[in-house]
Amino acid sequence: MEHQTPSSEKPPKGGWITSVIDAILSYYAYLVSQPFRSGLVYFLAGVVPSLVIGWFVFPAVLYSKQVQPIQFNHVIHSNPDIGIEGATENERCLFCHGFRKDGTFEGIPKLERCIVCHDNPEATLGEEPEEEKFTREYVATGKEVPWLVYSRQPDCVYFSHTSHVKMAKEECRTCHGDHGYTETLPPFQKNRVSGYSRDIWGYNIAGYSPNPWDSMKMDVCAECHTKTGHDEDNACFVCHK
Repeated sequence: MEHQTPSSEKPPKGGWITSVIDAILSYYAYLVSQPFRSGLVYFLAGVVPSLVIGWFVFPAVLYSKQVQPIQFNHVIHSNPDIGIEGATENERCLFCHGFRKDGTFEGIPKLERCIVCHDNPEATLGEEPEEEKFTREYVATGKEVPWLVYSRQPDCVYFSHTSHVKMAKEECRTCHGDHGYTETLPPFQKNRVSGYSRDIWGYNIAGYSPNPWDSMKMDVCAECHTKTGHDEDNACFVCHK
């Protein structure tokens, strides 16, 4: 009886990968060829409406749109030629959105800050109807403008503008984007459950934020701290008081 010599040929590489791919393709062919028996039709009948509701209907219902009381024009006010003090963009932003004597941030300016320039209730500085409305309804009456704050964080969140603007020398646009270059204000989208602005979570339902100003979530702050070498600022009680 002749002895068989073992073959020196090695099994083809990736044989198991090919088998897995063939199995997947076979199963796919089965799903497509017999959609009712395989359950594909019933699966899609449940998944597709769920995706539509979750990605489009739910956000539309969750948020209510409200219009700001005044359509404020940032382009005009940030123009250095009209008398706003400040050699840089940040300095011009801080002319209205400044710091108090104790170092805390004022946020949206009160009426007393506005009447530094708009001091005559009988006259406007420009020809915009919104300025006339502001002068008539707020300057003349001494009533504060009930602004809707896009960036208002929950009470448990502490954010220091002093440490970011004065100490870290961050530009305002780092967090607020091109908001300072808008001629009108976007609608305020209020979360019906939490009461906070949609600008906090972001406009992408999945939470994806390609730019730091697309949302104001914790992971956006943490990513920035890591990139700038300040991982120690990601500790819980640095921001949550």
